[in-house]
Amino acid sequence: MIMLSGIIPEKSVATTDTKSLVIKAKIGKVVKLIVNTNTVTFPNVDPDDVKQIPALQGDIKVIVKARTGSSSPVTLNIIAEGDLVSGTDMIPIQNVNWQASGQGFIGGTLSKSKVQNAGSWTGSGIREGAFRYYLNNSWNYQKGEYQVTITYTLTTP
Repeated sequence: MIMLSGIIPEKSVATTDTKSLVIKAKIGKVVKLIVNTNTVTFPNVDPDDVKQIPALQGDIKVIVKARTGSSSPVTLNIIAEGDLVSGTDMIPIQNVNWQASGQGFIGGTLSKSKVQNAGSWTGSGIREGAFRYYLNNSWNYQKGEYQVTITYTLTTP
């Protein structure tokens, strides 16, 4: 090896360059309500035999999906647009009630004037339950095919 006097060999120096990347995700509030049927039917039953007529559909599956704040309330409400009507005949809507199963789901009686609470939770998540509807039976009802629309509303502030 030959060394030249007065010349210092160069050291190898690593070079680097860095850049930062900020990752952002905008997560907003979202609610979604799934009800596995859009019709509830009560059959014709002798009032002496059955006091509360169960709907033919049995359990109606309800799925509530909510993305919200960890302490934000999530509510499911029901209201009827009126009474059950067939031509000029009427069955008061408060003769229809429901039982609920599943955590946070609440049973009750339909109303056309006051929103009824059908479920209550806190924070984000998926909740599954079922409603089973019943019609109070009576000899006083007039024959006919009765109908009314009810509306479920899922909200989070």
